[in-house]
Amino acid sequence: MGVPWDMPVVGWGGRTVNFLRLYSARSSTDFDMQIFGAGDYLRAVEQKIASETISKVLYPNDDVAAGRKLRLVQEYFLVSCSIQDILRRFKATRREWARLPDSVAIQLNDTHPALTVAELMHRLVDVERLPWDQAWDLTVRTLAYTNHTLLPEALETWPVALMESVMPRHLDIVYEINRRFLEEVARRWPGDQARLRRMSLIEEGEPKRVRMAHLAIVGSHSVNGVAALHSRLLATRLVPDFHELWPGKFCNKTNGVTPR
Repeated sequence: MGVPWDMPVVGWGGRTVNFLRLYSARSSTDFDMQIFGAGDYLRAVEQKIASETISKVLYPNDDVAAGRKLRLVQEYFLVSCSIQDILRRFKATRREWARLPDSVAIQLNDTHPALTVAELMHRLVDVERLPWDQAWDLTVRTLAYTNHTLLPEALETWPVALMESVMPRHLDIVYEINRRFLEEVARRWPGDQARLRRMSLIEEGEPKRVRMAHLAIVGSHSVNGVAALHSRLLATRLVPDFHELWPGKFCNKTNGVTPR
């Protein structure tokens, strides 16, 4: 279970207090009474410990397999908690789904929350039962992506096998997004197989990997860098194929520094 914790963000001289909502992981059960009664006290609380490990340390060491899996679970946990909370509050307003992009703006800061694309589609299609095309339109118009650095470590990729073991339905959704996206690319550039390979959300290789930056770009209506030079390099060096396909999607938002 995700337990919300709100941190007030108070500005000087204003009349509004914003809040930053974070989440801690809590097990849905404290311990297994049957195992506890049999005298295996440590195993009785195993599930509780495993569940609450998710939010113990942000970005665990991912040099080992267990660390990589924990990091993926952690990113999904924080994304899912946030999306479920956002949709809960939106539904409380009793507005039509068509109003979602007018009421909600979700900014993906680098690729760590890029699973938002698949999670929002999962919630709209699987839970709210919206048609795929409508859900995709709402998703793209609600999400925007900020790339903060051109360095490879900010451009996450996840092994397909790992994602399949942790969140198989979300991998299905990623594959369907990719299928439809590549059809659009093929219509624009018929027969250009090299371009299809470069732009695919799935990086072919051993192992196959999901390119989270590509997922964030495809699933957003706006993509920006954080300085004029950075945004230019983003469009011309990092993902020029995407800029050629959607030049109007790319823009710049220079980071400011404000003394407090």
